[in-house]
Amino acid sequence: MRRSLWLAAVAVLMLSNTGCLLNMYPSNPTRRMEALLNQSEDLRQIEGEWSRFWFTDQPSHLTDERVHGGLQ
Repeated sequence: MRRSLWLAAVAVLMLSNTGCLLNMYPSNPTRRMEALLNQSEDLRQIEGEWSRFWFTDQPSHLTDERVHGGLQ
């Protein structure tokens, strides 16, 4: 009995963090759209940040041409 109550409490805590029990977006349609636009813009910029972090946005140094891409 105690274990099932513990599991139910943990399940309620986990579901409340995912936006199931508590809505993560405002109820006002205008504010909700602003929140969704901000979130989608953040997700769009992640790809560029990830490329800069791993230095994949730089030209390859294994080619025959040894000129940096920014000096053309």
